[in-house]
Amino acid sequence: MNERAHTHRRRPGKRRMAAALTAALGLTGAALATNLMVQPAGAATAAVPAWPSATGTQAVSKTIEVSGTYDGSLKRFYGSGDLGGDGQDEGQDPIFELADGATLKNVILGSPAADGVHCSGSCTIQNVWWEDVGEDAASFKGTSTGSVYTVYGGGAKKASDKVFQFNGAGKLVVTKFQVADFGKLVRSCGNCSKQYKREIIVTDVDVTAPGKSLVGINTNYGDTAALRSVRIHGDSSKKIKPCVRYTGNNTGAEPKETGSGPDGTYCRYTASDLSYD
Repeated sequence: MNERAHTHRRRPGKRRMAAALTAALGLTGAALATNLMVQPAGAATAAVPAWPSATGTQAVSKTIEVSGTYDGSLKRFYGSGDLGGDGQDEGQDPIFELADGATLKNVILGSPAADGVHCSGSCTIQNVWWEDVGEDAASFKGTSTGSVYTVYGGGAKKASDKVFQFNGAGKLVVTKFQVADFGKLVRSCGNCSKQYKREIIVTDVDVTAPGKSLVGINTNYGDTAALRSVRIHGDSSKKIKPCVRYTGNNTGAEPKETGSGPDGTYCRYTASDLSYD
């Protein structure tokens, strides 16, 4: 789909810290990012956590605007009416629109999911699950270079194109997430009319094939991507590209792929940061 603007073995102390954060489910995105943005490399392969069961269902015909914290109590939300489209249609509205500094947690997005979640600035998306990704699972659109978008826990399935679309400025941290049957996990917008330098950190995640790539970045705008403790399942032939480099543009043209794999400058990881089973 054409893009557009729209180990070391972990020590017990870190495990206890992660467990406490998960139980709390109330820390700010900045706190989560500070504590978890870079995990030790080479974590041992473990079973992929089970998906949660929905506690109820709610049809959404108009975007739910969130400021502060919205706790969905693991209810399943799905689009209806104007939000009832599916597939990869451009220009769909989201189910949830998060204001700068907002937190969305404990939500299951069913099908259709429209354009998922939009963050207009720094945000935290915590324990949110996409059962069938629509256009994109989430889009990050803040314009401040200090924006921090934190995805902690949760998962996504059936994303024929992108899971996370990074259109704005700042830093995106994806931690303890799982993804299966997808195109790209994170893509820094390759042809948005307004471009930024973007930083992406993916750590302690489970990836299940089929999939095309984990991260796509634009080197000409100074993007970087760091990968740590990435567990890849069902891809013994290593078809999923961990990090793909592009030359982006602001004209709307299709960006040119220039390479893939670790280079120490833009794609920051080593073979020990990935495990396969």
